[in-house]
Parts: sequence; structure tokens; C-alpha cells
Amino acid sequence: MATSGARLQPGNAQRFRERNTALYRLAHWPIWIFVFFIAPGPLTFDLFERGFDQRMAAWLCVVLGATALAGLRGRLPGVEPKPYILRFTEDKPNPLYRRVCYTVAWSDLISFAMLNLAGLFYAAATGTWRLRQLYEYGYFPLAIAVWIGGALGQLPRVRSSTKGEGTERRYFYGTVWAVCAAEPILGLLWKTLPRTHGSDIAKLMVFAGVLAAVGYLARVGILPRTRPIAPGEWAVSD
Repeated sequence: MATSGARLQPGNAQRFRERNTALYRLAHWPIWIFVFFIAPGPLTFDLFERGFDQRMAAWLCVVLGATALAGLRGRLPGVEPKPYILRFTEDKPNPLYRRVCYTVAWSDLISFAMLNLAGLFYAAATGTWRLRQLYEYGYFPLAIAVWIGGALGQLPRVRSSTKGEGTERRYFYGTVWAVCAAEPILGLLWKTLPRTHGSDIAKLMVFAGVLAAVGYLARVGILPRTRPIAPGEWAVSD
């Protein structure tokens, strides 16, 4: 997702705000509830395969309580009393809560997309589904690898400094748009198409195609929050 060919968004194109409104803060809370709720991938797989159960209810209560406490303390991105980043190219320390939250978000995005792609490739090649086994044995090694990358500051928006935020947010939101568009479409195809080898190939082509198409739209800066910020301009973090 290089910046070449992308449209620049001046940092002062947005209306500057000194504090986040209560509605703005509240609207960001469900995002982080979802991010942490789906973090145990095998449990989320069971949710879509079997439905909601007591394990998921218990985990949801933990996530609700933890994120509510963090939000009240202003320790969730977007739920802070006032914007932390005022200039996207400003060299400021990246707070621990931001690094943790975006690391978990990256692990969700990468792990679910890669495992579903792997499952689709396997089904298309062999005519057999092994998605449950992939999630059971592959999810946490993959997620932990992403967590380690986050702990080492090797992921966009998870580095020790916010200096590259104007560019790094493009990678993050581009991935969000791509995965969040492809996954529901895959779920719809899973529910509606017959369980045949031909439909497995179709699912793979559509899923990979949506990821690629939305990724391209993000690369050229068409999607919201994927346009690079002009250096030195004031902006409000989003």
C-alpha cells in the first residue's frame, strides 16, 4: 500500500477538536469490545458454527468489564477524553494501551484472513474442508507471532513513536476495510452456496478477489482514512 498515486489529505481538512465528545467516545467502545471478543479464534469459530454458549457469555462479560474500565480511564483508542495525536507526523511516545489494542486488532485481521484463505485453498485443491483443524492448531501460533511483532514494535500504529501515524494508519484501515468486506461475503456464500467442489472454488475466488480489490482501493486512497496526511499539517487522530 505505497503512497505513490494516492491522494493526499491535508491535515487541516478536518475540523480541529480539542476534546472528544461523549458520543464519539461511546461510538468507539463497541469496536474494541468486538476486537477483544473475537481474539480467541477457536472460540469465535465455534460461535459461528454452533452459536452462542456459556463460554462465550463468560468471555463477553470479561471483555465488557475490562474495556469499560479502560474506556472510563481513557485507555482505549478513540475513547480518550481528548485526541492524543494532533499532528500525524509528530514524534510522540505511543502509549502502551494504543500499542496493545492495535496489536490485538492486527492479530484478528491477519489470523482470520490467513486461516480462511488457507482453508479455502485446501478445500479448492482437495475437495475436503479442514477449517476447524486449521483454527484449532494454527490460530494461536499465528496470533502469538503477531503479538510478538507488536511487542517488538514492528507493526503499523504499534511502534514506540507516533511519527509515522499519517502513513501507518493507511495500512491499518486498508486492512480493516479489506478483511471486514471479505469475511461477511464469505459467510454469506458459505450459507447460500451448495457444498460442492465448484462452490468451494467460487468462494476462494470471491474471497481473494474482494481482499485484492478493496486493498487496491485503499492503496490509491479512495477509502476513508486511507489517504496519507500531508507532512507538517495539523490533524486529529482517527
